Amino acid sequence: MGEYGVAPGQRVAIIWDSSSPVEALKDLVDKIQALVGAGNRVSVENVNQLSQSAHKESGFDVILSGMVPGSTAQHSAEVLAEIARILKPGGCVLLKELVVTESGNNNRIKTADKLLTALTLSGLVEVKELQKEALTPEEAQSVREHLGYQSHDLFIVQIEGKKPNFEVGSSSQLKLSFAKKHGASEKPPVDPATAKLWTLSANDMNDEEMDLLDPDELLDSEDLKKPDPSSLRAPSCKEMGKKKACKNCTCGLAEELEQEKKSAQPKSACGNCYLGDAFRCASCPYRGMPAFKPGEKILLKENQLHDA
Repeated sequence: MGEYGVAPGQRVAIIWDSSSPVEALKDLVDKIQALVGAGNRVSVENVNQLSQSAHKESGFDVILSGMVPGSTAQHSAEVLAEIARILKPGGCVLLKELVVTESGNNNRIKTADKLLTALTLSGLVEVKELQKEALTPEEAQSVREHLGYQSHDLFIVQIEGKKPNFEVGSSSQLKLSFAKKHGASEKPPVDPATAKLWTLSANDMNDEEMDLLDPDELLDSEDLKKPDPSSLRAPSCKEMGKKKACKNCTCGLAEELEQEKKSAQPKSACGNCYLGDAFRCASCPYRGMPAFKPGEKILLKENQLHDA
């Protein structure tokens, strides 16, 4: 197998982007055509038009993407999925892409680890990083022009991946044998002496010859004591540290809180209730009652509380 993993007679797809120098693209195409031999075996496709291309499924043995010198191509999840679709089972992908050492706030350029993960999620296997190299001054200038990214933490990584030896979504029937094994249903021989040891007959259950235990003898004096009713009660809401009664309260806290709620002095919304009807609101529960001193406890009827 020759350079780029290309062998004579194979079909190769070269994916480029607008940042790829035209002369460098033509040199790469000529080199690949010389490796695969005569015939229309090399296809050139723009990375932004790949998803709209009419390439049939599993049509290429090798796909080279971003391999043109000076390329700043970024491979989205859709592009990687399309690459996996048009690649033959067992085919190889060689890919170059700009990566950053740390993603930080940059969402456009991936790290090397995220690029490897994206290739794996697209359906490729045996994904591995072949090499990592720094940008040349010309490549750094191209990045600033096409991506608008100015930083010194950029690298170019070359990654290889392969498509599994089966189509995505393919199925195969499993050959399972459910034939019964010979002798599996046969019972093992039983020792007559052992069988007799674990067999009971009607004569063995003769009450006159058997010593039965009196169940009352199994109880001691502590078992016969009547338990204290307080020890049988469930923990009350207060003991459990709750500020309000349980939904199924049985300790009396619910009734106690309800009684406190009924006997609680209603709070004045305006603060003028004690001055008399001339200063009270229309819905004041004290309407009709004489003035009283601030803080003096006034007992209201039940209907007055409901009306308020």
